[in-house]
Amino acid sequence: MINLETGVSMTVPDAGEPSGKWEVVYKPDIGVVLNDNPAPWGALELRAFEGVCDMIVEEVSDSTLAEVRRDTEEKRRDYALAGVKEYFILDPSDRHMCFYRLTTDRRYAQIRPDAAGVIRSQVLPGFQFRRTDLLNLPDLEELALDEIYAGYVIPGFLDSVNRAGEAEDRAGKAEGRAKVEAAARRQAEQRAEEAERQMESLKAELSRLRQDRS
Repeated sequence: MINLETGVSMTVPDAGEPSGKWEVVYKPDIGVVLNDNPAPWGALELRAFEGVCDMIVEEVSDSTLAEVRRDTEEKRRDYALAGVKEYFILDPSDRHMCFYRLTTDRRYAQIRPDAAGVIRSQVLPGFQFRRTDLLNLPDLEELALDEIYAGYVIPGFLDSVNRAGEAEDRAGKAEGRAKVEAAARRQAEQRAEEAERQMESLKAELSRLRQDRS
């Protein structure tokens, strides 16, 4: 991943230029470069990437209309022509938030959420989210307990909670069994005491009968 401190130099095809292309340099908020990218990201101190990011994320700046247009129109056009596979535009106000995937003709099509409202990346398999969560910003612990985010938000946290819950369930079941066994023992002891009382009563009755006969 690269950030806005790194310049990304891209060649954009343009039939209107004599050379048929032109160079543009952007500093995306977040750029994702996969390991199999033809121009892999090198040393951090270079502060430059001579290639095309596989994914770019920009947070729209709405301080001026020109800046909004730059993120939502100019960069969208240039990133698509350069071949950026996915372009995500974040906007806390939700006015301009949009998620794009590159088509075969180097145009962006919106990524539609599934029936559960989940948007999934193809560039980063397993990277998925809900638009509502981007706006509401739940706590990390809450996200980590959600199966949508458990794979990359505090990885292993959900499994740990589940294991703790299973251990607690086992302890509860063991405690329940112990209580049942203790109750069974008490009942057995009570039955034994009752049987002993009945035996003593029978003995006393038998002794009385013998005395009456004599």
